[in-house]
Amino acid sequence: MLSILIPVYCFDLRPLVQQLWQQAQALPHPWEIRLLDDGSPTRWQVKNRALDKLTGIVYEESAHNMGRAKIRNKLAASARYEYLLFMDCDSAAPDDQFLARYCAALEPNTVLCGGRIYLPAPDAPAHHLHWWYGSQREVRTAAERQLRPYEGFMTNNYVVPKHIAQDIPFEAKLQQYGHEDTLFGLELKRHQIKIKHLDNPLLHIGLEQTDAWLKKQQQAIHNLYWLHQQHPDLQTKALKLWKLLHQSGMLSWSFKWIKARSANWEKRLKDETYPPLRLLDALKIVWLEEAFRQKH
Repeated sequence: MLSILIPVYCFDLRPLVQQLWQQAQALPHPWEIRLLDDGSPTRWQVKNRALDKLTGIVYEESAHNMGRAKIRNKLAASARYEYLLFMDCDSAAPDDQFLARYCAALEPNTVLCGGRIYLPAPDAPAHHLHWWYGSQREVRTAAERQLRPYEGFMTNNYVVPKHIAQDIPFEAKLQQYGHEDTLFGLELKRHQIKIKHLDNPLLHIGLEQTDAWLKKQQQAIHNLYWLHQQHPDLQTKALKLWKLLHQSGMLSWSFKWIKARSANWEKRLKDETYPPLRLLDALKIVWLEEAFRQKH
């Protein structure tokens, strides 16, 4: 009935899988947990290999890094059961009913999205910006997400029927970080696949240091611009604002002025305890315009 699929990269998966394995014992349906390491350094693989000894768990390693899209496609193809629960490896189940809530909500031809939550405070000062952004922008109730069910789709925690995952694979050309989930949400909308949002979140515990996190945000924006070229109907808040400013001509005469101030915006994001996140929104416009100018 349920295949639990977790792409793994540079993370100790043992606590999460132990949680899931304990919960799975009480499920009334067949289940499996499939783990696929995406070319992590050996020290991480050594930690996780022991999980393969648990009944119902399949642990495998890729000889090279496939990226976030390809590894999900491979996991979907190898799954045994009808429903696929995809999870990020840097997660924790908030309680012992996480799997039971999903199993109770399973519905043919329907994608279930559980959501994401964060700890009340970051686990380290260096992770503060990641935690602050996630807490303010990513944590939403099921009712809030259901108002625009396809927007802001997140691949950290969702269930999809296997035939849908195979009919609508992730874009394999995307190898770097960012927005493969945005495109997947658009494809679900195009195919008129029903999305049902649930209050069944995973706790995001794999926070990154500020410099690394900001670099990933920039990388994601460059991915977003590439996707926009391939799929002009793709929409995010950043894309909508960038297109408005770009098409109006405002960026053509003000870009140097904006670019000159972007270093100060980034510094504030790094230095302030609770920086206004509109500064990151502004940086995304700068990065989108940079991506456009690199291509033209």
